Amino acid sequence: MKPIPLPIAELKPALAGLGKVINARATLPVLQYVKVERTADGWIALTGTDLDRFVTMRLEHPGDGPPATVLLPLDQLVQVVKNCGSGETIEVESNPAASIIRFPLGNETGESKVPFVAPDEFPQTPRLKAEAIPLPADLRRSLLEAMDCASIDSTRYVLNGAYIDAGNPKANYIVGTDGKHLYSANSFALPLKHSVILPSHKFLGWKEFNSDGEWQLKADNQHVQLSTRRWRFISKQIEGTYPNWRQTVPNPSDAKTIITLDPARLDTLTKLIQRMPCHDDRYHSLGLEWKAGQFLLLGRDTASEPWLRVPVPDVKATGPEITIFVNRKLLTKALRFGLNILSLTDPLAPLRFHSQGKQMIVMPLRPEGSPTPPPANQQTAPVRVPSAPPPAAQQPAAVQPPATQPQANKPMITHPTSEEPPANGAPSPLEEALDLTLQIRDKFTDGFNLLRDLSTKLKAVHRDQKTSSREFNSVRSTLRSLQALKL
Repeated sequence: MKPIPLPIAELKPALAGLGKVINARATLPVLQYVKVERTADGWIALTGTDLDRFVTMRLEHPGDGPPATVLLPLDQLVQVVKNCGSGETIEVESNPAASIIRFPLGNETGESKVPFVAPDEFPQTPRLKAEAIPLPADLRRSLLEAMDCASIDSTRYVLNGAYIDAGNPKANYIVGTDGKHLYSANSFALPLKHSVILPSHKFLGWKEFNSDGEWQLKADNQHVQLSTRRWRFISKQIEGTYPNWRQTVPNPSDAKTIITLDPARLDTLTKLIQRMPCHDDRYHSLGLEWKAGQFLLLGRDTASEPWLRVPVPDVKATGPEITIFVNRKLLTKALRFGLNILSLTDPLAPLRFHSQGKQMIVMPLRPEGSPTPPPANQQTAPVRVPSAPPPAAQQPAAVQPPATQPQANKPMITHPTSEEPPANGAPSPLEEALDLTLQIRDKFTDGFNLLRDLSTKLKAVHRDQKTSSREFNSVRSTLRSLQALKL
């Protein structure tokens, strides 16, 4: 076959993007490979997959030659690219004996051979027949913000992505939630026949993908595709029924205190929040107080100390005085999204951050940091969503809140039980058991996150050790060459 040329200047970012999908420890060996393909039109494309997701990058310029496909290990390509200059080009080809990577080596050409893998062993890339839908910059930003608010808990898989709610064709919503806070953005109208749950993935937030031109969306019953000028991302949709997120949003007319922050000072306010003392390492509680015409931040180093009150300038507010506590990480996230208006009903009701069609609903905390309990006549718990929904005939009907319950006091996502709370408002044994299971689950989730961070650090250390080992071997080889010289 005629070799396929791969310019290093384009190959290097391509491998970085493909590496976000390819699993170097995949049990199926072919999933550790990159498919290098030259089409009948001469276009050269590189594809990587983990079976659920496919990422393809097309090179800028077509090449000469008949259609050809070569499968090469990602780690081998990365190693070759590291030792090449940005202005150089490598060539790849394959035959039944081996696949070959040729690279510049001074005035000569070096070769790296790897075992041949037949191209038909590589998983087939899905082809979506739906029409491409251009996504405006605002919608793309909303999708990424919704993914930032989505859950990472595998037991609630249906929440592990951004939900494009196409229930109202004239007013689509982008939604993301983890059961503790909820994000939504509207003012979109996409020609979608069905709602879509787009799984979160680090590739979608990658700078190179986001700077490669306008996004275009395709979706069918199983897959969803996002493409740019050179990149294409295809993923399986998340199956299941998304929770009724609208019932968790407070009625805007119920808000009593409206606080408007200066949009130009949100970054400064974020830095101030990060410097505020925190006595609660689990919930990261921070107080917000509107009192005597001033907006104040409340924080303290320990639970026994008095609250430190720091005024925030350039704030406009209307309504009665109020003090409410919130997770500072969720507060800074809302500010990062540009949500500079805060609507409050009472210290027990959800906070609503909003601006220009976007909003984020956050549950309040107690002053000591733990979540604010729901009213006595309404028991709440984070949603539990199975990986696949039960048949429609077996799905329980949505539970409506009592008629006397104010809209603002609705929990984020409810999980009803068959047992009514005791008349005196004390939790029943079943409710206490449910609370304990939730606490145990949270501790397991925290432990899992710590293990994931440890794994990332160990990978970095291992990578540094490998680099140091290669450099040491190179120095040792040079010394041996010098020792062999005869004067």
